[in-house]
Amino acid sequence: MTKEDEREVQRKLRILQHAEKIGHVAKTCRYFGIGRASFYRWKRAYERGGEAGLVNAKTIPKNPPNQTPPEVAEKVLHLRRKYHLGPERIMWYLARYHGIKLSDATI
Repeated sequence: MTKEDEREVQRKLRILQHAEKIGHVAKTCRYFGIGRASFYRWKRAYERGGEAGLVNAKTIPKNPPNQTPPEVAEKVLHLRRKYHLGPERIMWYLARYHGIKLSDATI
């Protein structure tokens, strides 16, 4: 966990503790300038995972839908390394012999 993540976790903990201490979520949210939906999301995350639940998760998907499959990438790399083909020739070869259509920019 980076220092920035640690600071963010400590900030969220202070907000949660403040709300617990005064017993009024709306006042706490106004005081700290956050939305109540965020507060309750942090509270659920803290109840489920403790401090580790308060770490900001990455917003990118683990497997993007338009990612080139690994086996196709391996074929491209093989053609490039072994035969020193350029993007257009690789594109032509894959389309003709393997039925794989890629743009030259992808290659």
